[in-house]
Amino acid sequence: MKKIFFVVAAIMIGSQLIAQTIPTLREDTTAKTMDEVILTANKFEQKQSTTGKVVTVITKAQLEKSSGKTLAQLLNEQAGITIAGVYNTAGSIQTVLMRGSSTGRTQILLDGIPVNDPSMIYNEFDLNLLSINDVERIEICKGAQSTLYGSDAIAGVINIITVKKDVSKSFNVKATTVFGNKNTVRNNVQLYGKSGKLSYTTRFAKLSTDGFSSANDKTGSKSFDKDGYDGNVINASLQYQVIPELSLRTFIQHSRYRADVDAGVFADDKDFTIRNSNLSSGFGAHYKKGAVNITGNYQHGELSRKYRNDSLDVPGFNKFESNIYGGRTQYAELYGNVIATKWLTILAGFDYRWANMTQEYFSISMYGPYSSGFPDTSVHQTSFYGSLLFNALQKRLNVEIGGRINDHSQYGNNNTYTFNPSFTINKSWRIFGSIASGFKAPSIYQLYDAFSGNKDLQPEKSVNYEAGIQQQHEKLSSRVVYFHRNIKNALDFDYVNFKYFNFVKQTVNGIELETAIQPVKHLSITGNYTFISGKELTQSRKDFADTAYNYLLRRPKHNINITIGYQFCPEFYASISSKSVSQRYDVGGYAVDDVLLDSYFLLNAYTEYKLKKNIKFFADLQNITDKKFFDISGYNAIPFLINGGITFNW
Repeated sequence: MKKIFFVVAAIMIGSQLIAQTIPTLREDTTAKTMDEVILTANKFEQKQSTTGKVVTVITKAQLEKSSGKTLAQLLNEQAGITIAGVYNTAGSIQTVLMRGSSTGRTQILLDGIPVNDPSMIYNEFDLNLLSINDVERIEICKGAQSTLYGSDAIAGVINIITVKKDVSKSFNVKATTVFGNKNTVRNNVQLYGKSGKLSYTTRFAKLSTDGFSSANDKTGSKSFDKDGYDGNVINASLQYQVIPELSLRTFIQHSRYRADVDAGVFADDKDFTIRNSNLSSGFGAHYKKGAVNITGNYQHGELSRKYRNDSLDVPGFNKFESNIYGGRTQYAELYGNVIATKWLTILAGFDYRWANMTQEYFSISMYGPYSSGFPDTSVHQTSFYGSLLFNALQKRLNVEIGGRINDHSQYGNNNTYTFNPSFTINKSWRIFGSIASGFKAPSIYQLYDAFSGNKDLQPEKSVNYEAGIQQQHEKLSSRVVYFHRNIKNALDFDYVNFKYFNFVKQTVNGIELETAIQPVKHLSITGNYTFISGKELTQSRKDFADTAYNYLLRRPKHNINITIGYQFCPEFYASISSKSVSQRYDVGGYAVDDVLLDSYFLLNAYTEYKLKKNIKFFADLQNITDKKFFDISGYNAIPFLINGGITFNW
């Protein structure tokens, strides 16, 4: 396996395989797609060539070729991103680990608005609550982005965009149905249109599957049961163009799912379930006139996680156990940018974040009933931020300088900064770099839990350095980035005093190579390679003494993704893709050594056929060789999966 990594890496470097965005073969594009218009880098529309930030775009065409995957699986194929649990049973916790970061250090945005679950220990968001069929576009902005996006954006942000553009007809329908092995069914229906000044979108998505056993039966003789999943997402949005300069928008989304889970590592359980739900709603306004852009948004969220174990299948201390978590969030922002001169753009903004959580625990054991709870507890943050964006030498030189001041209701004030220059050498070559700081505020649980909470916690702070070069030719686009991140006071759990504390020190170095090549008219080759080397000073997971680790849990040192696609004719397209992941360590259990997980290689395929204009048949195959591997120690990963379906457009 090591030979595979080094050979592929050498080929990529030798051919300058280092890309910005992946061209879509359906549109018969070349490597010229590197200069797309993006929004996430600086909160306003701009060409990629005018920012030094590292932005990768997953286009609508790519999303349409991913109907057989989950959103987390698609993100897991991008450079610099590892999602732990992505290949486990549906409903499993899926942790985004960008650029070697830990849980909760990547900010998830939904249409530019931060989403998170305050009842989670690390404040992360459950990606199971989003459907890939509802997504129009994804922008991934890597590196410390706390100056513009606040807490949790230590490693970067992932902006999941659902807003449709370029809709002209008053009534449109799109429907997709997919069937697969493991009794898997995926359905999605969309109604959308534009009539006069009013635009609307409504969507419904459903996924159900019998799945496979969550826990691994290492003896192979215990007949573990299948752990199924049933979930749906419904959302709607309205936009009204009041006047040419002013538009108003309102939106609502409700997601829910039920999933079977097991008792733990290598342990089956037939009556343990989770039920998670999320209700998000809000409104926004956008004003644009001449050189002035102003945007305002408000979002309210309600989240619930319910764990229930009847304990009849796997008898233990408790005969019954119920654990219910609740969370609420409010987010308000107002920001704008002004093109002050031909060489200066000014961005300034304000945001307010409020969150609370509750917990209700109840169990019945041989000693009788027991109950406890986490009282309704909340925190809030207020931030002011701004950036100056300079350009010179006929816009070949672009420089961003920015900062944020954050005021937290518990720990007080902290700040961040950004310095981000880039220079266009000629039409084919560009260099860029940045020095930026990030932070993560302690979660409500870490601050106020009755047993492990610590009200004296300070925010985790980081400094990120990166430098890169990208090139763009007619048939080849490429990018290489080196990054370095230091964290000196990371949040973690103290197993000696059984409290959360600021202690962990982390250093991460990495290289990202991305490429898109079109050697002949209908052939496309895309790929990326990520190298990560990390060190952590933390508590030993075996004896809890202070120690240093020269590796990062669940984050492989080498990660490669390659896709080869061919447009045989206007109606027929097919591709084959592969993923190679090197060895990495995982937790071995309580007070034992970490375990080394084997490397693995996955082979996947996709094909589609368009019948006339409005009907598309497609098939998606994952893990074609039925490779047995582990994404997380003790839990099964996907076997060979096949999904086939049809999409109608009217």
